[in-house]
Amino acid sequence: MTRKLFGTDGVRGRANSYPMTAEVALRLGAAAGRYFRPVGAGSPRVVIGKDTRLSGYMLENALTAGLTSTGMNVLLLGPVPTPAVGFLTRSMRADLGVMISASHNPHEDNGIKFFGPDGFKLSDEAEAEIEAILAGEIQPAQPGNIGRAKRIDDGRGRYQEYCKTTFPAGLRLDGLKVVIDCANGAAYRAAPEVLWELGAEVIPLGVEPDGKNINLRCGSTHPEAAAEAVRAHGADVGICLDGDADRVIILDEQGRQADGDQIMALFAARWAEEGRLRDATLVATVMSNLGLERFLSARGLRLERTPVGDRYVVEAMRRGGWNLGGEQSGHIVMTDFATTGDGLLAGLQFLAAMAQTGRKASELSRSFETVPQLLQNVRYAAGQEPLTAPSVQAVIREAEVRLNGSGRLLIRKSGTEPLIRVMAECEDEALLRDVVEEIVAAVKDAA
Repeated sequence: MTRKLFGTDGVRGRANSYPMTAEVALRLGAAAGRYFRPVGAGSPRVVIGKDTRLSGYMLENALTAGLTSTGMNVLLLGPVPTPAVGFLTRSMRADLGVMISASHNPHEDNGIKFFGPDGFKLSDEAEAEIEAILAGEIQPAQPGNIGRAKRIDDGRGRYQEYCKTTFPAGLRLDGLKVVIDCANGAAYRAAPEVLWELGAEVIPLGVEPDGKNINLRCGSTHPEAAAEAVRAHGADVGICLDGDADRVIILDEQGRQADGDQIMALFAARWAEEGRLRDATLVATVMSNLGLERFLSARGLRLERTPVGDRYVVEAMRRGGWNLGGEQSGHIVMTDFATTGDGLLAGLQFLAAMAQTGRKASELSRSFETVPQLLQNVRYAAGQEPLTAPSVQAVIREAEVRLNGSGRLLIRKSGTEPLIRVMAECEDEALLRDVVEEIVAAVKDAA
């Protein structure tokens, strides 16, 4: 059974265009409700969170209508981070969790992600079954069995209190000046409050959402404003989250960026020294830099690679029993604490390392030298398949021959946007640029 509607991170698209319409959301809610509440079952509950996009109101109401039509009782959390939905699904003994968010995408986009009762994102197989239900006649509940919906006012507070329990007992952030950029997104209240309660001097950015400014020139994909704030305020560190706060970029005291690979390297080395890194293994995707792999190997640690997408990282971690993984883009997954990537928890672990060691962010955020890596995106129109064009395939084969033994090539379709991502790594930067530019040009011609 295959999936057509779901991508690598739920269903995503432009708001008020297929598939992100109220009609599809209503039917998707009903299909998910029927999947998690078979006919004749009891009255399961579902929690729904969202980020700060204007279209979140429309999709929240449509999903609620679909879910209650099949007998699901809906608990509305309001704006909370994606990892909060995973946490609260399990904490509140819900049968299903739903997050309405398009993560780091602009406000015009939105998405719907599902979590199972264990707080983990649904498998490909479960999503395919929901799609199959969606394609047929969805049987509604009897009039007396229609579900109820109500607002939950303390969901964010519950998540914030849990976040603080993941910070080392007795440790405080007194004396640390922290810039926190919340991308005008889901963590705009939770993240600054947690940091302040732990003792940090907090300089908040991206905390004035208006429905249309999420990820707009701010957050983990645009950390320039936070870097300027770090320098202007003489801050010790900057923490940049994305719109749904499941990824993080760290800025040192000079405003320089550390991506997910550098953060994972720090955590893996520290956890290994403390005997906390299970089976001496870190899980990351094929996008992670070769420098990370070399860093781990030099310390007797192993890198397990997966396809792109934090859900695939999590699935591999669960299969292997490993407890640390993530993506170069800043998803840091620590299954000792959370069921998905959590930017705030990763930021807290970095701050704990600073507080415990007394070392500057610049010292902790540069664990290894990266191998030159170049990534370019090529947008294509719906319905096109430029990667299948013979001309593109020929250029890719030639590039692989040129890189043989000196680098690697990764070309894939994005699972969340109509983009072809062309990435290469090579010590020879001139060769790196030539290879990527030739492939990009071929894809553009075929798109």
